[in-house]
Amino acid sequence: MVEGTGRGRRADAVRNRQLALQAATALLAEPGGTLTVEAIARKAGLGAATVVRAFGGKEALLDAAVASLLAPVVDRAERLLEQVGPERALRTFLVELIAFQSAHHSISDQLEGMETPATAALRRQLVSAVEEMIVGARRDGAIRTDLEPAALVTLVGRTAFAIAQARPASEEIVHAYLTVLMDGLRPQSPGPGSKEGPRSQHTP
Repeated sequence: MVEGTGRGRRADAVRNRQLALQAATALLAEPGGTLTVEAIARKAGLGAATVVRAFGGKEALLDAAVASLLAPVVDRAERLLEQVGPERALRTFLVELIAFQSAHHSISDQLEGMETPATAALRRQLVSAVEEMIVGARRDGAIRTDLEPAALVTLVGRTAFAIAQARPASEEIVHAYLTVLMDGLRPQSPGPGSKEGPRSQHTP
């Protein structure tokens, strides 16, 4: 009986943890959703104390919720690098990243000032994958080399986030934004007044 009760309690703990995680994940996708322990507990159909007990606190719960959302995004970035060329991988991934950020636009605000080690580790992996796409595209001659890869990663990341925050009305608008961004990333031809332009036009 004691052993059975112990197993039952463990099963309840696993179930409560899963319910709390699902509730937090759902709230992250709700515009203007407030991620308090009480709101998570209410959505999960649990008591606030049960939610805290399941994870040890709100920060650990949000870290687990965001990490569960972000892990497939990181996997997708890494798989794209294996499947297609780096420039195509970058553009394809940016479309998907913007869609993800539009659907979960409150994540950054909710995590501000929190200790979220699992999420931070996944974000580093994501930045690394995007940098690998950019470095590969530079090597292929598809992306300009006058800017450092780290600067390009920051530029691409912040532009994608800004587009996502604007929540474009259609996918066509997203593609239009990305066309302008990708055009700006391409190697630039020297202009007529450039010092690197043809010198044969000038008489000695």
